[in-house]
Amino acid sequence: MPYTETPGSRVPIRMWADPHTVEDAAMGQLQRVTMLPWVHGVAVMPDVHYGKGATVGSVIAMRDAVCPAAVGVDIGCGMTAVRSTLTAQDLPDDLRRLRSELERAIPVGQRAHNRPVDPGRVYGLRTSGWDEFWREFDRLAPTVQSRRERAARQIGTLGGGNHFLEVCVDDEGAVWVVLHSGSRNIGKELAEYHIARAQRLPHNKDLPDRDLAVFVADTPEMVDYRRDLFWAQDYARRNRDVMMGLACEVVRRQFPGVRFPQWISCHHNYVAEETYGDTDVLVTRKGAIRAGRGDVGIIPGSMATGTYIVRGVGNEASFNSASHGAGRRMSRSKARKTFTEADLVAQTQGVECRTDAGVVDEIPAAYKDLSQVMDAQRDLVEVVAHLRQVVCVKG
Repeated sequence: MPYTETPGSRVPIRMWADPHTVEDAAMGQLQRVTMLPWVHGVAVMPDVHYGKGATVGSVIAMRDAVCPAAVGVDIGCGMTAVRSTLTAQDLPDDLRRLRSELERAIPVGQRAHNRPVDPGRVYGLRTSGWDEFWREFDRLAPTVQSRRERAARQIGTLGGGNHFLEVCVDDEGAVWVVLHSGSRNIGKELAEYHIARAQRLPHNKDLPDRDLAVFVADTPEMVDYRRDLFWAQDYARRNRDVMMGLACEVVRRQFPGVRFPQWISCHHNYVAEETYGDTDVLVTRKGAIRAGRGDVGIIPGSMATGTYIVRGVGNEASFNSASHGAGRRMSRSKARKTFTEADLVAQTQGVECRTDAGVVDEIPAAYKDLSQVMDAQRDLVEVVAHLRQVVCVKG
């Protein structure tokens, strides 16, 4: 669908969602962010919904400033997908053993590895840059300096909530491994530290929403935030790389000779330096992927609605962005009150996954219709492949 612009804003809010279907709380967040004098433009993806601090599914372009709450606390959260040489016919009818082995190899929830994973021993992992990466840890904010050992043991771990690790089959029968995770607790601590620091700055005193506190260019606070932000984004990417390597090793043990010829990765909670026209901006994508012309991205749905591999068409009206998933249509607490374990069993038929009370808030019905979300952004991305999960690991 073509975008619509909401009236009454200081800068345009271009929406790839029907404004009448967006909850009032999210619309209020979007309107307030346009009041910031540094904002160059806002694009809203079809998976938009209310989020803590800033709207999920929003793309905010700022000149000479950045809002840490608009990135979210899971800095660098994103997706990785790997296509294998296996086909659906290679998979056994009973996939419980495969799920069990994946859960054994990849700590979930708040768990971590007993000792840091050696990148040199992980299948298919690039080993360059790790020493420099960890040396940079010593330059991070003082608040996390005691967290190095835990951060090292959480590399290669999934986390909880909407994070997942899946085995999927595409429409042509190829088997994929797909995962969704971010910067774990170290990213959260860095985000919370910098959000609180921004809120104490004098230029943020009279903002319409204290969650919209920003750092401005050419200040020590901005320098510190950018250093920690980009390190956390790198941490998130490395975390997914290690996890994917461990997961592929599980698959290799069960299916000797399998190869993994295609590896795709993308952030969807992050900041990037970009230029539109003659304007340099910092683009914050919270719940959005980059979809510049030719960019390959990943858009998941829920525990039973699969994932799309997409290629960006380069629509600059959206700041070269697209949705990061289906997006929630109800809160976790409402989902737990609305649905039962029996509902979850019924809605995940055909998927080897958890169906206990601990993941009822991730039930597919708590999410928007993924096909409608994809239809609303046909001018942002083209579909490369559609995957259906057969195994889903949740934290």
